[in-house]
Amino acid sequence: MRKTLLTVAVASLGLGALPAFAQSAGDAAAPAADPASPHTLTANVGLFSSYRFRGIDQTNGHPALQGGFDYSHSSGFYVGNWNSNVTSGAGYPGGNLEMDLYGGWKQAFGDFGVDVGAILYYYPGSAKGPLVGKTGGDTVTNKELYVGGSWKFLSLKYSYAIDDYFATKGIDSSGNATGRSTAGTSYLDLSANYDLGNGWGLNAHVGQLFYRNVNNGDYTDWKVGVTKDFSGWVVGLAYVDTNAKGSCNSTGVNPYCLAKTVDTDGNASTSKHDGGKATAVLSVSRTF
Repeated sequence: MRKTLLTVAVASLGLGALPAFAQSAGDAAAPAADPASPHTLTANVGLFSSYRFRGIDQTNGHPALQGGFDYSHSSGFYVGNWNSNVTSGAGYPGGNLEMDLYGGWKQAFGDFGVDVGAILYYYPGSAKGPLVGKTGGDTVTNKELYVGGSWKFLSLKYSYAIDDYFATKGIDSSGNATGRSTAGTSYLDLSANYDLGNGWGLNAHVGQLFYRNVNNGDYTDWKVGVTKDFSGWVVGLAYVDTNAKGSCNSTGVNPYCLAKTVDTDGNASTSKHDGGKATAVLSVSRTF
């Protein structure tokens, strides 16, 4: 905790010499300031009208309650956890919760910054079997390494899946499963966050997914939004869109046509929707 030392100068104004103890008061040693702690712990919580991950709908258009914790050290190392509700039809058969665990190192060098780390996406209660034409199976996970750089209000981040991307396997041009690994799938994220002053902010993003061995899996997503800080509570409104193949009424391979629900045995609801369709997302969030 930083402390401010206020020094008061006293003048005699011609009223005669001050007592000796008053004259020497300014020379007394000031108490030492507490050293700044190398540890920082924060928490965050937010309510969103819809949860979009890399532009794709994760909650079937329904609201999402999200939150997490972050610890960082002055050396640049950090770890954290973030959580959100999801729907099973978004690729997590039988699951309804996302838990992210991550850690890395980041440091600023003037206006420039660097960030390297790893993240695990974990969906308790889910089963990956239905994603590859089976029933049951292990929990759906995704493991990625990432590296990022920033300059002022701009940032660029590259993420690389070291295992099957969200437990999926390859799909050919006929929509048939090939069994080929999707490890090596990557995502490039270019973002901007600009402070307008008086609590207002502008944000924009464009991302590109390179889905390995999945026909029509590659897509681009983009977002533009505005935020306003009300005494620590940040209200945001953003427009999100993609060119992902998600039409449920057309022929061909459409990986992002999503069922509302899918259970651990692979039974999917008949209700489906385009997971990459444009939407507006309203949010309110706070960091403590």
